[in-house]
Amino acid sequence: MIPPLPPRLPDDVLAKQKSLPLKPAPVTLEGRFVRLVPLDLERDSAALHTVSNGEPFSIGERAVEAYDAEVIIWRFMNSGPFDDTAGMTAYLKGQVDASNGLPFTVFDIPSGQQIGVANYMSNMPEHLKIELGSIWYSPIVQRTPANTEATYLMLKHAFELGYRRLEWKCNALNERSRAAALRLGFQFEGIQEAHFIVKGRNRDTAWFRILDNEWAGVRAALEAKLYRE
Repeated sequence: MIPPLPPRLPDDVLAKQKSLPLKPAPVTLEGRFVRLVPLDLERDSAALHTVSNGEPFSIGERAVEAYDAEVIIWRFMNSGPFDDTAGMTAYLKGQVDASNGLPFTVFDIPSGQQIGVANYMSNMPEHLKIELGSIWYSPIVQRTPANTEATYLMLKHAFELGYRRLEWKCNALNERSRAAALRLGFQFEGIQEAHFIVKGRNRDTAWFRILDNEWAGVRAALEAKLYRE
């Protein structure tokens, strides 16, 4: 028996296929803890290198001792760590120039300092889906609300634009990223084996997603976690 096709989507949903740009439109997203601003290489590269290169540094009253940047930040990323600002700039420029992505510099609101990067990427407006990825944070804000709020702000903006599917992908070995995806409300969909070659090594990829019909529940849970008094 041939299964029936699903019903045609509403016209207002299909209209978004043509109205949403391939390169996401720049926007500033602000919460209580972080502000996401489209990445500017001249403004941000040196500051982002400072907070991610393994050397000790401080922001206000918070301080980080010397750490292993490869282990803490870059092990499962496509590049890094970087010896100098020029290396960081070259890496970030690829994200700025992506035809189907938009990188944000994540700013810590209390200090006004750059603390990490998060991207809209792999944008496919014709299918109303987009990915949150190439996300990293300085250890000075790891285990704080920074990642949760930044992800919440990006999810909220994308669903308000009309996307139906928000994706999160990571190296299947990256247990911290996989746990974060589940904690943030994404659903695990499986492992795609031999998905990429990264830094000369095989990468199997874990896939996660949130659908538009799941967003209301995820949003309520994230807002309760972030903003409960």
